[in-house]
Amino acid sequence: MEKQASSRACFVCGVENPNGLHLCFYSTGSGKVTASFTATSEYQSYPGVLHGGIVAAILDETAGRVFLKEYPPRFMYTAKLEIRYRKIVPIGQPLKIIGRAVKTRARMAQSWSGIYGSDETLLAEANAMYIDLPNIPTEDVLENFGWKVYPDRKVK
Repeated sequence: MEKQASSRACFVCGVENPNGLHLCFYSTGSGKVTASFTATSEYQSYPGVLHGGIVAAILDETAGRVFLKEYPPRFMYTAKLEIRYRKIVPIGQPLKIIGRAVKTRARMAQSWSGIYGSDETLLAEANAMYIDLPNIPTEDVLENFGWKVYPDRKVK
């Protein structure tokens, strides 16, 4: 597994976003990524249930990250996101998140992502379509956003 770059401010992966989820993503092969996450109560909807909008954000980020291992990395925007909420996504329990590439073309790509519970049950999944950003970010722009591989945080 190879750790992917993150930014400072992204809601899902941003290392300095005080309201963010702080997910760390790892490439697990060509067109495949994984992450782990345990949601806290600040992201809940009903008691003990992760808010559906947070679930959508995690699925979207994961599905888009399957294309970042390419060189140069493909920075893309979401053109379509179809989510299927299969079961509640619990707060306070470890979740496994995976993504995989489905199809790629010159300027667009399709992928799938899923969130699994600790018992390996598929809780939510998404099929997504992405389109390449019109301008590839330069090294200076990426540096300004803090886009780099950060060391793993120590759990207290």
